[in-house]
Amino acid sequence: MTSLRTPAPPAAKAPPAARRGRTRGERLSALAQQHGALAALVVIGLVAALSFDSFATPDNLRNMAVSSAFLAVIALGMTFVIITGGIDLSVGSLFALGGVLAAWGSRHGTLVALLLPLVVCALIGLVNGLLIARSRLAPFIVTLAAMLAARGLLLAVTDEGATTYLVAEDSVLARLGQGTLLGLGVPAWITLALFLAGAVLLRRTRFGQQVYAVGGNEDAAALMGTPVARTKILVYTMSGVLAGLAGALNAAWLASGVTILGTGMELEAISAVVIGGTLLTGGFGFVSGSLVGVLLLKVIQNVINQIGSLDSAYQQVVSGGFLVLVVVAQTWLGRRSRR
Repeated sequence: MTSLRTPAPPAAKAPPAARRGRTRGERLSALAQQHGALAALVVIGLVAALSFDSFATPDNLRNMAVSSAFLAVIALGMTFVIITGGIDLSVGSLFALGGVLAAWGSRHGTLVALLLPLVVCALIGLVNGLLIARSRLAPFIVTLAAMLAARGLLLAVTDEGATTYLVAEDSVLARLGQGTLLGLGVPAWITLALFLAGAVLLRRTRFGQQVYAVGGNEDAAALMGTPVARTKILVYTMSGVLAGLAGALNAAWLASGVTILGTGMELEAISAVVIGGTLLTGGFGFVSGSLVGVLLLKVIQNVINQIGSLDSAYQQVVSGGFLVLVVVAQTWLGRRSRR
């Protein structure tokens, strides 16, 4: 017996031209959001290389790579934090504290010099994560308090900043910070390795997917079984560890634990991450973009230094203006992709 069925009416479809136009627009918006900073870096770098003879020299490029490494390590941790929809204002103070602890610990060997800042900064990051995830306190308030606490601990260790601990020039720690490999500073190679590991962690592991899920919609992530609290605790702990590591590498590079460093570095890291394409609202971002954002900020600073007639304060003005431009562009691209 043959059953007769009434065929379902075809679903309404947009005209082919409209579908193609919408898809093309979405692709262009995604490309601009993901690779806009890279395009700007290439253009500014080419213009600077053609305009200033000393910009593209090997020495200048090596110096920019090493000086960018410390901010980039902090920005790597900040990327994970911002993707979850959070913020970490303590990293600048943790950077300075990590440098002082590394210089102090170098008197007791390289292992102590490296482990001490990592452990202390990890504990501070862990406390941040616990307060934010378990007590549901605002990340801005918690990390602001941690910033003040870390700066206070730094002053206590250095006798209110009167004592500067030095790193012996013949120590392994100094060679780690000042050595070169294949013409590039060791801190730059360490940074590249960390970013490679961070990219794999974020894009190829379950933890990375949990980070995106928490930032995209925390309530929905919890309903799907995502360990929201544990994910937040881990990203803030990671941010603390990386800030402490950046401080230790900087102390090794300078051969001293300078107490006045780190002020405003948290804002630089946030700027680099946002310029690199990570959304402040969370749920979207990638570590390669943060690295490009750091390099873009450093290239702009170097260009201003190359000009010579401009005051160093213009670096902050340009960075701030660039950040506003990027946030406006991200908002516009986000609205365009939702149409």
